[in-house]
Amino acid sequence: MDSTADDRPRPARDARVPGGVVVTASAVAAAVGAGELVAAVVAPGSSPFGAVGDAVVRLAPPWAVEFGKSLTVPGLAAGVADKLALQLGIAGLLLAAAVIGGLGARRRPVIGAVVVGLLGVLGLAAAATSPVFRPPQLLAPAAALGVGLATLGWLNRRGRPPEGGPKPGGAKPGGPKPGGAGWRGVRRRTLLRWSAGVGLAAAGTAVAGPASVRAVVGADAFGRLFGSRADPAARALAARLAAARPATPIPPGADFAAAGTPPFLTPNPDFYRIDTALRVPALSATDWSLRVHGMVERELRLDYRQLLARPLVDRPITLTCVSNEVNGPLISTAVFTGVELAPLLREAGPRPGADQLLSTSVDGWTAGTPMDVLLEPGRGALLAVAMNGEPLPAEHGYPARMVVPGLYGFVSATKWLTDLELTTFADRRAYWLDRGWARAAPIKTQSRIDRPRGFQVIPAGPLTAAGIAWAQPHGIAGVEVRLDDGPWRPATLSAEVGGHTWRMWRADLGVAPGSHFISCRATDRRGLRQPAEPAPPIPDGAQGWPVINFTAR
Repeated sequence: MDSTADDRPRPARDARVPGGVVVTASAVAAAVGAGELVAAVVAPGSSPFGAVGDAVVRLAPPWAVEFGKSLTVPGLAAGVADKLALQLGIAGLLLAAAVIGGLGARRRPVIGAVVVGLLGVLGLAAAATSPVFRPPQLLAPAAALGVGLATLGWLNRRGRPPEGGPKPGGAKPGGPKPGGAGWRGVRRRTLLRWSAGVGLAAAGTAVAGPASVRAVVGADAFGRLFGSRADPAARALAARLAAARPATPIPPGADFAAAGTPPFLTPNPDFYRIDTALRVPALSATDWSLRVHGMVERELRLDYRQLLARPLVDRPITLTCVSNEVNGPLISTAVFTGVELAPLLREAGPRPGADQLLSTSVDGWTAGTPMDVLLEPGRGALLAVAMNGEPLPAEHGYPARMVVPGLYGFVSATKWLTDLELTTFADRRAYWLDRGWARAAPIKTQSRIDRPRGFQVIPAGPLTAAGIAWAQPHGIAGVEVRLDDGPWRPATLSAEVGGHTWRMWRADLGVAPGSHFISCRATDRRGLRQPAEPAPPIPDGAQGWPVINFTAR
């Protein structure tokens, strides 16, 4: 047996691989952190990370957007998981790009610089092509690009051994690499310390940047920058809401929460959220204004105080998203407080032929609402400034948004509202109309089963099934329930609040041991019954009878 076999030298492991990846990843992290900090100071909400995410939303095909809306995460309000998934996806792509750049840099260090540079240029392009681009929004991605390249160069220089001298880590030229040398001869432990320091500093900058700005400039100034509750205008609205007459009380028995339905009013943190904004726009009511123009006799411009000087009304309204699947969660109810929209439009004087109100958000998103619906007597469209007795939360449109009962949100519920243009559907195409969705989007008569839950195992015997039904703005006249293939039986309805809101139902049943399914269907005040034929949400809302499978034991 050849005893010298074990003494043969083994090929050295290429220690440059982990070093190159760590160095490039650290440079990318530093770039992201710098972009977040500069955005917090100069142009809140315009970080390159957020700008890239907004660009993805703008360019994504409708099927991808719908898939994102269908995502749910326990503990998060409906409609939030898609944004979390997109942010995680972008972070994953950044990491993948850093790994690719690091692997390439093991042979040609310039490849790492090329990858960091391309990512920086991508951030600049995303900011520059935003529908609401302003020159200051280029500062954050430019800073990210500069810091990323500078960090990469610094780490590379620290890892380069002196010409003809001993290599970092104690190794002599041509000699062994004690302690496991890494990138360009630097001890891997040293390299990790440098990179960890850069990574921690970057993460701290990204997370604590806005908090640091708050500490430096003060809470009120921060509120003016970020549209937070520190905004003096928001405090003035809160004081006025407290002094004004209370909202019309919700009658007793308006929900069957004890039987499994949601409460009649959805708490603000639980209200579903659907929009295309990856980052919540940061607006100050102090600087906010609304322009009403287009096919009008008199152009109007209102600031926040002028808006609040008009009569405020309270109105309980159920909002429904067109992306809501049958039996889905994208529906909520709140008491909205705001200014009647129809009198404001009449004051501007619509010209003959104006059939569309094109509303625009601060982030460039648009919705087209039929003018005949807005001016319809009793429709009650609002420019809402408050929700459940509080100023609008930032994620729900602060300082002002549109709320139009009876229409799906993509044609009626513009958040962060800044512009109203009276025009025609032939001349202007709104965001989703350009993507193949319907022009007219009246809410369909629908119902949902909240109890029992899908595939739930329950005791055999008495069962109280419960759920909700809606048909804004007409209201619900009845709900029927069927167990398995048995007869339809009428459900008990909750007290009616109005045609603009949902209505709860419950039905007492008896179930034998085994597998079962339960169905329901609603009838609105016009006598129209919820159709059985299934239809997908796009282009104008889902339809079909909800069915829940469960097991009794």
